[in-house]
Amino acid sequence: MSNVPQELRYTKTHEWVKPLPDGGVLIGITDHAQHALGDLVFVEVPEAGRSVAAGEACAVVESVKAASDVYSPIPGEVLEGNAGLADAPEKINSDPYGEGWLLKLKPANAADVAALLDASAYARFLEATA
Repeated sequence: MSNVPQELRYTKTHEWVKPLPDGGVLIGITDHAQHALGDLVFVEVPEAGRSVAAGEACAVVESVKAASDVYSPIPGEVLEGNAGLADAPEKINSDPYGEGWLLKLKPANAADVAALLDASAYARFLEATA
């Protein structure tokens, strides 16, 4: 069973969102997604200042098996991409909910975060698609 932290929000495309005290959010891929991809060898994160729409491809993760787009769960402005992943993409495998975050986003509307799946709904989704 995948690790599904209770405090995060999720998408059916396996991204997670963590609200931050400053109103921004961190976004990354879930434990389930990193397991499915296997060992990551390359990550491309977005530049600060880029505006993204909900569902828009905003990052790329590449493993020995495949390259996959990462989609923005909500609309907003990219505040920061995790530059540390360029030299250490394996952080996503070892710590997908910590050092393996992909981008920090300023949400266009904070209410969009609440509309995402909570941990129990995401866990049910994983069980239903297993």
